[in-house]
Amino acid sequence: MLPTNGAVIAAMADYNRGDAPRINHALKVYAYAKSIGEQEGLLEKEQAILETAAILHDIGIHESERKYGSADGRYQQIEGPDIAETLLHGLGCKDKDAIDRIRFLIAHHHTYTDVDGLDYRILIEADFLVNLDESPSMRRSSEEILRNHFQTGAGVRFWKALFQL
Repeated sequence: MLPTNGAVIAAMADYNRGDAPRINHALKVYAYAKSIGEQEGLLEKEQAILETAAILHDIGIHESERKYGSADGRYQQIEGPDIAETLLHGLGCKDKDAIDRIRFLIAHHHTYTDVDGLDYRILIEADFLVNLDESPSMRRSSEEILRNHFQTGAGVRFWKALFQL
């Protein structure tokens, strides 16, 4: 069984203490992932795994900056899974299958090929929605991102609502 979202959010916030933009980014990705997953009809366990992964998807940023001097997505994907697993174990989570899938989602959330599940697709879409909003320079590519990376009806609906299309 996974810890409550509230407990995971608190652990993520404690880990990112003093970094309000990253805490807020994680909360926004979580909100979109939760809503898209519910609208797309994910099964209960898959939804819980998605929500936990969304909260923790960027948990490797600080370690990436420390080790590599960069927050680049490829480094987040290397550093994030172990940190997420440690946090989940600290919250009493012993569900190996759920932890393995959360690790996988975090380790691939900046990899846009060979997407192997709806939970993975939704995490990518939710992260793009927030990144497009937070990074005005990315908006020039928003239609290309929509065409290449959005496949869920709910994700497309949010994209259109955000960008008035």
